[in-house]
Amino acid sequence: MSSDTPALTAALDRIKVLHPKIIDLSLARIERLLADLGSPHLKAPPVVHVAGTNGKGSVIALMRSVFEASGYRVHVYTSPHLVSFTERIRLCGDLIDSNLLVELIAHIEAVNGDAPITFFEITTAVAYMAYAQIPADVLLLETGLGGRLDATNVVPKPHATVLTPIAMDHMSYLGDSLAAIAAEKAAIMKRGAPCISAEQRADAAAVIEDRASSIGVDVALQDRDWTIEDDPFGTVRYADSETEWSVPRPRLAGPHQISNLGVALATLARLPFAFPSFGLRTGMRQVEWPGRCQNLTSGPLTRGLAAGWELWLDGGHNPLAGEALAAWLADETTVTVVICGMMANKDIAGFIEPLVPHVAAFAAIPIPGHETCATADDLAALAHGAGIASTAVAASAEDALALLQPHLTTHRGRVLICGSLYLAGEILSEHA
Repeated sequence: MSSDTPALTAALDRIKVLHPKIIDLSLARIERLLADLGSPHLKAPPVVHVAGTNGKGSVIALMRSVFEASGYRVHVYTSPHLVSFTERIRLCGDLIDSNLLVELIAHIEAVNGDAPITFFEITTAVAYMAYAQIPADVLLLETGLGGRLDATNVVPKPHATVLTPIAMDHMSYLGDSLAAIAAEKAAIMKRGAPCISAEQRADAAAVIEDRASSIGVDVALQDRDWTIEDDPFGTVRYADSETEWSVPRPRLAGPHQISNLGVALATLARLPFAFPSFGLRTGMRQVEWPGRCQNLTSGPLTRGLAAGWELWLDGGHNPLAGEALAAWLADETTVTVVICGMMANKDIAGFIEPLVPHVAAFAAIPIPGHETCATADDLAALAHGAGIASTAVAASAEDALALLQPHLTTHRGRVLICGSLYLAGEILSEHA
């Protein structure tokens, strides 16, 4: 359920029909439109461009929090959104105003006319228009899909490019091998801009190094050029050849967020900005990224919990996300039951398999409003086949929670709703 205004919903609906495909990777249409608009992407603030399979949004959230705590004005572009489309475009700390967004869409519609262009391309052009009009110190720019032909990949001289962990996802668009997918994402690298990379699997790392070598880019790779360590007392230490920082553990839950923090700090260390110690500390305490290992403490679903139980929400939806959730669950000595909804085109078995040792019971649900989601019956069957003994099928999260009540008998535990950002958005809009 969206919280967008009727005027914004109508504007977004209009531009959804300008191209027969939702995804059609190309730079030709966005480059044509931006040229017709006066090249706003060349007037935007200095860019940090982020690509990867998992962790992009978390890395951007961590960087944004430190930038803002240090007194800088920050624009941000991320996707998809959870509840309101305005979440995708941040202007100096605030979500874009709905009225401004409607005006920009109308202007760009008039300029574009009936020329074919995808929804993501035209909304990316809208974002560039907004960023060009409002001064800021930096623009944190997330790719939508891949990198090479992504509509964000039109900035010729970013301050830096960033590669979060790369894994198998969106294979129908990016290729059926890790090397092919890495090549698409590594194509955001630009000569003259450092590239900061998370630890990568061997095939991806080789492609990244080949791309960097071919265009003369220095890659700062995790555990080779910089390190991040988390101690038992809540302090995280970052180090490279020139910089050492100690910061509090960030508010974002899960051990995978320590690696994401490392990528964020390694990027900040290579930018032409000063980050005082209070900015680093405050940034860790204030960082937020909804729908990613998020503890929900209010709303109707929490009222259905037994004493001592918590409700958590995560939108991860691929095998790497399953591994990250499994590492988080393994780190906690508590019972976990899962409510899961997933899109049918995802590697469902690959997502569920890492979770199996940590899940006491599993309830499958459909994702409201998404006809292409996996059926609850199919999802439950896959979970049972993977090794989760207790599985159930429900029509909604509320019904699933009711079915899981017999498993909520220990003095302490966790209900985890997971499997899709679309499901996370529905839960946040209806139940949080």
